[in-house]
Amino acid sequence: MSRRTNARQRAEHERGCGQQGETMSGAQRVLEAIKAEGLKSAVWRSAKVLSTRYNPFSRKPLATVYPDEVSAVDWTTARDFNSGAIEGRDSGYRVAWIITPPGRTSGGHQNAFRFMDFLEKAGHQLTVYLYSPSRYPVVSIEAILEMMRETSAYPDLKATFRLYDPERGFDAGYDALFASDWENAYSVYRYEGNAKRFYFVQDFEPAFFAAGSDYVVAENTYRLGFHGFSAGRWLARKLRSDYGMSCDYYDYAVDTTRYRHLNSQPRNEILFYVRPPTPRRATEFGLLALREFHLLRPDVTINLVGWDMSGFDVPFPYVNHSAVDISALNDIYNRCAAGLALSLTNMSLVPMEIMSSGVVPVVNDAPNTHGFFDSPHIEYVPMSPRAIAERIVQILDRPDASAHAAVIARSVEETKWSDPGSTFTEDFATVMRTSTHQVADAS
Repeated sequence: MSRRTNARQRAEHERGCGQQGETMSGAQRVLEAIKAEGLKSAVWRSAKVLSTRYNPFSRKPLATVYPDEVSAVDWTTARDFNSGAIEGRDSGYRVAWIITPPGRTSGGHQNAFRFMDFLEKAGHQLTVYLYSPSRYPVVSIEAILEMMRETSAYPDLKATFRLYDPERGFDAGYDALFASDWENAYSVYRYEGNAKRFYFVQDFEPAFFAAGSDYVVAENTYRLGFHGFSAGRWLARKLRSDYGMSCDYYDYAVDTTRYRHLNSQPRNEILFYVRPPTPRRATEFGLLALREFHLLRPDVTINLVGWDMSGFDVPFPYVNHSAVDISALNDIYNRCAAGLALSLTNMSLVPMEIMSSGVVPVVNDAPNTHGFFDSPHIEYVPMSPRAIAERIVQILDRPDASAHAAVIARSVEETKWSDPGSTFTEDFATVMRTSTHQVADAS
């Protein structure tokens, strides 16, 4: 036998021993884990690994877009969508609005449909395209329309509803197209007709993700050359300054016929707006703060509103209101002296709504929360669990708490709100008749 043959045989033997060693090493790791952690912990660890690797329901990056549409859009080559004027028709402009399928408790969808209703009431014709790249769950337009009819949170639109198909795209002949989510902005960009392109922006959506593919694709939608209509001043300023995006904004407003001050008696309850599936609402951090609060004031009832918390580890006694219908909220609010509402991106309407019911809103102290509503009655607190807990105690212990609740409610009722519907439809008509330009180089 030659020396070369011996070397080859030794190499094959070593590879075989290596494979066996790796197998033994894996088994040994399992045994070591059982010894060190116990059987339950070892089983949990194994199940987690298998779930991560093989779970078909786990969300993967870019799973909520049509990848071919993202690839087809080169935002580095500027397109001028909104120069010039589009003359109005006797029957109003023809508008296509694309949005992800709405849910019963989705505040963002409810708000978007309210603004679609404003356009219809201003005389424009709408077609609503539902955008859903995922194969499941199957989107049923009939079921969605039935859900919208059953809840008071959605308006009764005359619009035609369709499922968006990337192969077919949008119908011809639209004067304006609205994107309302980062995912479907690419679909609006690809429309081949001579229509103006708008972006109904309710939040800084890249912040919904860690740094990664979804963040990049969401952020790039602000570079597509659309004209924005944003919820509040903070978001409009950010889009202008960071991305050079032309943008109008509408002020927040409260339906004071739905939310109003009814209880002038002392209140010994508080509330927290919880949304565990929505990380920007910082539910887990708020629970830490309320755990501290409960240690200080165990006599106070804590109401959790916005999500069913029965399956979560809540470290204090609470009343679980889940996602109640809007019509039931005012009664809950009127039992409370303070309400915790955290927002790490654009602010929600909750602080202003609870103020209408005489509740002192406690929010995180940040530029995005200061920029949505100027009121001396909002309590801005640093993101410290102990600081938040102590501030809520101070609110409850105010000697004039009942009188102060009435003052807060009047401040909302007496404020000269600019009607967001009128602001939006007037700005829309202006942009349709004129030319808008990006503020700066969006790259």
